[in-house]
Amino acid sequence: MKTVDFSKSLADFLTKYLPAERGMSYNTITSYRATFILLISFMENEKKIRPEKLMFSDLTKKCVDDFLNYLETVRKCSISTRNVRLAALHSFFKFVQYEWPEQIDECRRILSIKVKKTNKGSINYLTIDGIKLLLLQPDLSTSKGIRDLAMIALMYDTGARVQEIIDLTPFSLRLNKPYTIKIVGKGNKARIVPLMNEEVIHLKNYMSKNSLLEDYANMYPLFSNTRKEKLTRAGVTHILHKYASMARKENPVLIPTKISCHSLRHSKAMHLLQAGVNLIYIRDILGHESV
Repeated sequence: MKTVDFSKSLADFLTKYLPAERGMSYNTITSYRATFILLISFMENEKKIRPEKLMFSDLTKKCVDDFLNYLETVRKCSISTRNVRLAALHSFFKFVQYEWPEQIDECRRILSIKVKKTNKGSINYLTIDGIKLLLLQPDLSTSKGIRDLAMIALMYDTGARVQEIIDLTPFSLRLNKPYTIKIVGKGNKARIVPLMNEEVIHLKNYMSKNSLLEDYANMYPLFSNTRKEKLTRAGVTHILHKYASMARKENPVLIPTKISCHSLRHSKAMHLLQAGVNLIYIRDILGHESV
């Protein structure tokens, strides 16, 4: 079998099959792509097979097992991350079965590799008082503080995922009553979420100071860095951790030791549930497929 078979299949998988036939989102495809970058690097550094020489025959079940073990032991990846990488590989080899039937036996062996069970710890969430304390931390005498308050408040108000917040533009917002925001989530599925009056005040203040209310700025990133580029997931996490640390010094009881962007999403869901909101409505607000 020719070397090009693997490279062509991988290219077709990432650029045609995932976006066109599976309808995968850009973020999911990016994650899958990262898996193969790691795999190709592993094959070159650990198995001494250069990328241009890599063939399907090199990618055996044992090789994939070795790669997954390498992720955990050498790269110190969590079991959850290991399972994400395995899911990407499974998807690829399911695709390969149909593209190259002669590879079906090895594909089935690779597809027999099971995900590892993880001990799911509870996700920390903040009380309403904890959220209030967190939102008091940004310094509103600075442009970054104004941005950060608008962003963190929006993350909580909408229960949006961090990537959903990053991908927002001013065009996503309806700042006339009824106030709403259009959020595009996993699988490019859009949902309309109502906005609270107080959050709209934060947004209008931030946007007016950054010329984001002008028509020409409709497709600019809603939240950007000093270079006017949209924030990264790591950047948003860093911002949240900074204010969480400040709030924790004021009241360590109200702010959990471990907090993530998902904690704000979880907090919103818990507060809606505690307020007696119907689970179906909570599901729709958060963009979940099921309750």
